[in-house]
Amino acid sequence: MIRFALLPLAALALSPALAAPAEGPVRTFQGADLFSLEAASDPQISPDGSQIAYVRRSNDVMTDRARATIWLIDVRSGTQIPLVAGPGAHMSPRWSPDGKRLAYVSAEEGGAPQLYVRWMANGATARVTGLPDSPSAIAWAPDGNRIAYIAAVPDDAAKFGTPPARPEGAKWAPPLEVITALTYRADGAGYLKPGFDHIFVVAADGGAPRQLTYGALNDSGPLSWSPDGTTLYFSTNRHKDWERKPLNSEVYALDVASGALTALTSRDGPDAAPIVSPDGRSIAYLGFDDTYLGYQNVGLYVMNRDGSGSRLLTGTLDRSIDNLAWAADGKAVFVVYDDHAETKVARVGLDGSMRRVATGLRGSALDRPYTGGSFSVARDGSVAFTSGDALNPADVSVSKGGEARRLTRLNRDLLGGKALGQVKPLAVTAADGRRIDAWMVTPPDFDPARKYPLILEIHGGPFAAYAPAFSTDYQLYAAAGYIVLYTNPRGSTSYGAEFANLIHHAYPGDDYGDLMSAVDAAIAAGNVDTDNLFVTGGSGGGVLTAWIVGKTDRFKAAVTQKPVIDWASFSLTSDGAPMYHQYWFDKFPWEDPQGYWARSPLSLVGNVKTPTMVVVGAEDYRTPVSESEQYYTALQLRGVPTALVKVPGASHGGIAARPSQAAAKASAIIAWFDQYRNKPKWQASAQ
Repeated sequence: MIRFALLPLAALALSPALAAPAEGPVRTFQGADLFSLEAASDPQISPDGSQIAYVRRSNDVMTDRARATIWLIDVRSGTQIPLVAGPGAHMSPRWSPDGKRLAYVSAEEGGAPQLYVRWMANGATARVTGLPDSPSAIAWAPDGNRIAYIAAVPDDAAKFGTPPARPEGAKWAPPLEVITALTYRADGAGYLKPGFDHIFVVAADGGAPRQLTYGALNDSGPLSWSPDGTTLYFSTNRHKDWERKPLNSEVYALDVASGALTALTSRDGPDAAPIVSPDGRSIAYLGFDDTYLGYQNVGLYVMNRDGSGSRLLTGTLDRSIDNLAWAADGKAVFVVYDDHAETKVARVGLDGSMRRVATGLRGSALDRPYTGGSFSVARDGSVAFTSGDALNPADVSVSKGGEARRLTRLNRDLLGGKALGQVKPLAVTAADGRRIDAWMVTPPDFDPARKYPLILEIHGGPFAAYAPAFSTDYQLYAAAGYIVLYTNPRGSTSYGAEFANLIHHAYPGDDYGDLMSAVDAAIAAGNVDTDNLFVTGGSGGGVLTAWIVGKTDRFKAAVTQKPVIDWASFSLTSDGAPMYHQYWFDKFPWEDPQGYWARSPLSLVGNVKTPTMVVVGAEDYRTPVSESEQYYTALQLRGVPTALVKVPGASHGGIAARPSQAAAKASAIIAWFDQYRNKPKWQASAQ
């Protein structure tokens, strides 16, 4: 068994038997600091634009879990107060149409999330539902008397045969589990309980909810009411082959009184997220004509309320649109989109004209610097959004008339006392002349006269994008003395459909050249120790890490995190099984085994000499644990130095969800790199 330390080996060698008292605060970012970080998400501005309710995410050091609370900001003064902050998780604040009440979802410790309503004038609160599972897609009726939501409806599991009768008091093994669904487990949720998601409506002051939709399929939000309160608009895939063609959803109109459903769209491709205009005459929605490419731009469409007259408003944008909100005058739709690694909000006129109203949005994730962010709009056009930068996680900002104002500074005290790694852009030109966005994070004590080891860190997706945003992983790597290089190679989003689809039916091969060009550019910048190059990445970045060490020996050590190793086995065990053979490949694995194998990192394992650690969440159902285990075993059989690190209880998307595990994972990666790192002469002499 290969063992490795969770601290740099040099630090272990120098540690005294008894630690000396600290002489002052630690100025660099440390793993323990993850417990003190906070991030804003889901800012909801009141209809009159005077207040913003938002979810404030922090971490509880005693339970080692994220804690979500709801806070209220006075927009004029910036003063904020906790609104719903007791034990448990509190989320999804949604204002009533008159702004006098706030609906939200809250769960006590160990309890199922429920829907609550708070009267803002006096603070009175009522629990509206008593559900076994969380409600989602909360939507107030225009008169404020009802709330629609989506919830899971349990179903009986399939059964085959009849077991013998169990004697009273006997302790038998659990009954057989029979699975008949194509998608029977989901990352973050585990093995799915039998049942389907459907639409309900309940009185805003409580009472028995009424189920509005039925069937052996799932309805999805958001939900949008007609102005007269008679109709709900939503999207669902009710085609017979909905399990095998999951993207083929349609927009439906649901008569609230009778439950009658009318399909308003019918094309091959997703039509989703319908939002009704203030006058009720038009519906804005998202979608595209499915051409089965790996990446396809999601467009903003508007149609008449009966489904006629559909037209694309963003056909010239060449970017994907998300998150819609009508302007109060009904003459435009607010949207969010990514452009050159920056998330922006724009007002799109019904003539297709666009005007940016907010930039610099940031998501609430902390471990890696992905693009993202959320927003909402008041009647006066004020936009509340999550904002941040390379040195600050997401805060709440407001923009009106093109001028943005930051309202919160959640991490000012913590990060203000830290010397952080600085983030600067790096110009990269690929072999074919394309410009590749890249950034370098330098150690906090960066000396331009010295050379430093380099970590190339690669994003997942692969259809995703990094941004010059705050990252706990990168700050920890930089604090350990590494320069961190990260890039948006071909296939990344926010640069247009053509750039993203350069990897169509070719991933991961074509990214390799872009990543090597980025490393070469970082070396040319003058501060990289070419004898100390390291590489890591998660998910799609894990795929590319394993691919890289099968193609080159230039890296001293590697860590592949939650990778795909064999595309054939992955495509049949991932929770996204209906997707890959249609979009990332053009055949089933048994129809083209050589095509799948040629793009699998496992096909290159015979070339690997680089010491390579493998990291995976123990409950990863996106890139299942078996992918990591087979790569680890292959490396062991070949005698390549390796270690398999499992994160207990962690899913694919939640591998960094618990602060202690996020810190420990970063520490393990640093320790792995440190034991293969050659110390430069200036550092060796100092020791």
